[in-house]
Amino acid sequence: MKKILITTDFSDNAWNAIFTALKIYTEVDCHFYLLHAYEPTPLNLMGSKSQQRLGVIYDSLSKNSVDELEEVLSYLKINHKNPKHQFTALSKPGNLEDSVEAVLDENDIDILIMGTQGATGAKEVFLGSNTVKILNLITSTPILVVPTGFNFQSLKTLFFATDFSAPYKKNLFDSIIQLTKIWNASIEVVHVAIEFNLNDHQEAHKEVLKERLSGFDIKFKNIPFEINTSKSIDTYTEDKDDSFLAILRHQHTFWEKVIGEAVVKKIAFHSKIPVLFLPQ
Repeated sequence: MKKILITTDFSDNAWNAIFTALKIYTEVDCHFYLLHAYEPTPLNLMGSKSQQRLGVIYDSLSKNSVDELEEVLSYLKINHKNPKHQFTALSKPGNLEDSVEAVLDENDIDILIMGTQGATGAKEVFLGSNTVKILNLITSTPILVVPTGFNFQSLKTLFFATDFSAPYKKNLFDSIIQLTKIWNASIEVVHVAIEFNLNDHQEAHKEVLKERLSGFDIKFKNIPFEINTSKSIDTYTEDKDDSFLAILRHQHTFWEKVIGEAVVKKIAFHSKIPVLFLPQ
């Protein structure tokens, strides 16, 4: 049985991530863990000088978290009658990153699914994102990020963006392979660059990639670099609503070294299609 962790803050965006997960894995036996993490905000704690007051705040947050999760489970019990799916609600005190890490360790989770509202300008720079924090922290579990308003219907193409600069470990593509099998999807390997001549290491990695994905409908596509890597990928995948994008989360890609572009962060914020971040 596949074990899937979905984070929720009970927003429309979080509900959309849940619905997307349920549709993706309709025909798969799954145990879904629905996680809500709660902690007092600085505003809640302002002027709280006693442990008693702090305890009252935590009790209130805990009760609200449990009540909201019960409503989610009740809705799913009534409206989602799939015998292949079962659900467990998890209410955790503390920040989301630590809670996610703990649940992954305790429950042997196969994949984490999150929604993200995206961000622009000052919000992106100064406030950051729970999604990006978790991407930076959780490196050994696949993470599927579902953008706001995405309406999943089918998966026909899975784009894998790579520059062939890093080796591909044996089990790296397990989550891609499973999604491809479930939906009988094709795989398109996209390479963003100004020049597409590969060095010996890249050629060797490309051959390993072909071997790892042998037996599947796979194509290779060169995408001209424009403005930045994430923009180039976003332009190419625009209007492809029946597609997912998969990328590696290694921190020192060629473009990050040369122009300081935080590819993972930009894609997490701005992609119009779900993004599968593969383990390092």
